[in-house]
Amino acid sequence: MKKIALFTSGGDAPGMNACIRSVVRTCIYHKIEVVGIMRGYEGMIDGEFISLNSKSVANIIQRGGTMLKTARSERFHTSEGRKQAYNNLKAYNIDGIIAIGGDGTFTGASIFNKEYDIPFIGIPGTIDNDLYGTDYTLGYDTALNTVIEAVDKIRDTASSHNRLFFIEVMGKDAGFIALRSGIAVGAEAVLIPETKTYIDTLIKKLQAGRRKSKTSGIVIVAEGDDAGGAYEVAKKVKEKFNHYDTRVSVLGHLQRGGSPSAKDRVLASQLGHAAVLNLIDEKTNLMIGLVNNNITSTPFDKAIKHNKSIKKELLNLVDILSI
Repeated sequence: MKKIALFTSGGDAPGMNACIRSVVRTCIYHKIEVVGIMRGYEGMIDGEFISLNSKSVANIIQRGGTMLKTARSERFHTSEGRKQAYNNLKAYNIDGIIAIGGDGTFTGASIFNKEYDIPFIGIPGTIDNDLYGTDYTLGYDTALNTVIEAVDKIRDTASSHNRLFFIEVMGKDAGFIALRSGIAVGAEAVLIPETKTYIDTLIKKLQAGRRKSKTSGIVIVAEGDDAGGAYEVAKKVKEKFNHYDTRVSVLGHLQRGGSPSAKDRVLASQLGHAAVLNLIDEKTNLMIGLVNNNITSTPFDKAIKHNKSIKKELLNLVDILSI
């Protein structure tokens, strides 16, 4: 293993820069040349390769986003696009690749590896925390803390005006951000894609809170909830229960940005280091993760296809603590 390339792909996540730093400096330690690919698979097709050294990654551990940029690539879905990407990798004498991203990134890597024998190791970088084979993905902890900080501020104004706030957080297919942030902010209810939402049940819970003289309320809604986003849920509730002054707040891409937390920085450093070691050991098509505080590896197919399950005890905890 003489030259390793790395790239970030899909949605950006806090901690990606810390991971890039870890990969680059681990490669240098093992006397391996390292190359960054700009804009993910798009840059791989366009030949946007840059040499990286220790100085290249100085002063980035605290920065959100990704210095290598990221992009979606429709061309990589075609055999012609992947062929061009392969030609560029061979021209740069790349022996192995580290991909930082989510399920789409790993799906592309798995397909590419089957067509062209270049080893891939993946690092889970997504705020959704929805990949099987790791307890936490890069960016998840930071995103949680961003949501908590925002909702705490909203709670202040909700209490001042006797308002009921429906707050939408990211989570198109997974409710991990919604569930844990809901517990952390003391939400009256949490609505997530993994469970069916019954508006009448939600209204009964809000009515019970009003009878106990609650003067405000917070309902956390994952964007992929089956009853709709926060605006739709708020509309349905208000039609039958208009005792509160109702407001909606969509946190949106605020959750993606910001300086990574200590937990994300340490996790990124661990996973980046382990990814390089796996390539040195001639491993391929594996996602590096952290399970029970131990570094683990999971085949791409398993990490993508085995849905990570929500802990039911956390759902029950929301109900218990909202009385």
